[in-house]
Amino acid sequence: MTLQKRIGNWLKNSISAKMITVGFLILILLVPLGFVDDLIRERGHRQQEVISEINSKWGEEVIINGPILKVPYHQYVEEKVFDEKTKTFLKTEKAVRHEAYFFPDELHINSNVTTQPLERGIYKSVVYTSNSELKGTFSNPSFKEMEVGEEDILWDKATIVYQVSNLKGIRNTVAINLNNQRYDLKPKFDNAYMNTLESDFILDLEEIQNSTLDFESNITINGSNRLQYVPIGKETIVAMKSNWHSPSFNGNFLPDTEGKKISKNGFEARWKVLETNRRFGQSFFDHLPDLTEFAFGTEFLVPVDDYQKTSRTSKYGFMIIGLTLLVFLLIQISSKISIHPFQYLMIGLALVLFYTLLISISEHKNYLFAYVVSGGAIVSLITIYSRSILKNRKFTLLVLGSMLGLYSFIFVIIQLEDYALLVGSIGLFVILATIMYTSRKIDWSGQLED
Repeated sequence: MTLQKRIGNWLKNSISAKMITVGFLILILLVPLGFVDDLIRERGHRQQEVISEINSKWGEEVIINGPILKVPYHQYVEEKVFDEKTKTFLKTEKAVRHEAYFFPDELHINSNVTTQPLERGIYKSVVYTSNSELKGTFSNPSFKEMEVGEEDILWDKATIVYQVSNLKGIRNTVAINLNNQRYDLKPKFDNAYMNTLESDFILDLEEIQNSTLDFESNITINGSNRLQYVPIGKETIVAMKSNWHSPSFNGNFLPDTEGKKISKNGFEARWKVLETNRRFGQSFFDHLPDLTEFAFGTEFLVPVDDYQKTSRTSKYGFMIIGLTLLVFLLIQISSKISIHPFQYLMIGLALVLFYTLLISISEHKNYLFAYVVSGGAIVSLITIYSRSILKNRKFTLLVLGSMLGLYSFIFVIIQLEDYALLVGSIGLFVILATIMYTSRKIDWSGQLED
């Protein structure tokens, strides 16, 4: 027998050759599977771009810091001025204007948030409109810390300041009532990290100096993704209510457990933050720092969307392809049915096609519908194809059952989040045990045991 015939017989009859061939085909199929992963990522990025564009026009995430009492004051610096007549330097004092910022003693915020979907083509974003009612009290500001004389405090220049991350989304004229006196606020673009709203009327001098200031204010604002507040009150209490069913409470503080309610119709949450819970005091002099790191609130979390589910599903592509081809390989070895490498390749490509069907259908329908339709189509296609290859009803039913089990197993894992790893590990253990059991009688030298 010639060497060529020996190699041909080895490739035809050797179990090792069949396993090497199938393994090589699986590696080849990783190439189109990688292209499918790139396609899913590309479509997912496109979705995020469209959502970001929708959100930017409606209103992006909102952080509210205020109201803050802003009082200018003078401090004096020594200057040396050269006198041409005496040819000496004369010492003078120059008044430099600074600002002091005082936070309220009490800050109560009642926020009612209504969410709604916005669509563009096949993409959808969830946005909200928030109506925030703010109430509280300012105490008499103290400059003792800076040792500023009473005559150097510009009480008649005091104003009220709000910092808002998203001026574009504001839907009402923002005003504040101080002891029943209304003051409108206008934008001041002088801050790098937050946009500023400041009262356009100077506050009453006697009210600031001689009594506490009770305030009321209302802000209606459009936003998306997150709504947060900075706890500038010595005691800050925030109550939030919304029709959104999937909130994620984030930021520097979490809501009280007894005040938190979440249902399919929406949620309610309540926060209470004290001055002792923060790392900043009730006043700042000269400049107001960025306090957004202390903000807290709610992210209006969109549950795992179809692109995320499809991406997670594609990560199991190697396992589905490998196990499906392994089933055909075991059938071939145990029954001596001849399966050509081209036929293995066709089965593998059909398995890859499942993911393109899944992503394309899920863009127009929901993930469940897309999974059932694309999975049913591929299982039917491979089952019919295997019937013509195997010419045995028992083996065809085995292929059908194994594929239905695999796709059902993957679907269950995708639906689970907290227990996905646990269920996946147990499922893989069961699959491996089944393969080990069914292959125990195979004589890997090339013969089936009696």
